[in-house]
Amino acid sequence: MDSSLQNILLYSQIVVCVLVVLSVLLQNRAEGLGKMFGGGGEVFRTKRGFEKFLYYFTIFLALILVAISLVLVKYS
Repeated sequence: MDSSLQNILLYSQIVVCVLVVLSVLLQNRAEGLGKMFGGGGEVFRTKRGFEKFLYYFTIFLALILVAISLVLVKYS
């Protein structure tokens, strides 16, 4: 593999990794400490709007990150 292509893949991997971290941190966590110990009401709700987009965008970014990592491992 050409070293310039490998550098592009490495930099894109870093950018995608940062975007995954940011998208995970932006997601709504409606669970408190009480739910961890078995308490809290069971409220089921659907994702709408930006929350739904962010959920699917996180999955997409994670798949892209895995694909870039596998390409880098295969050709390194």
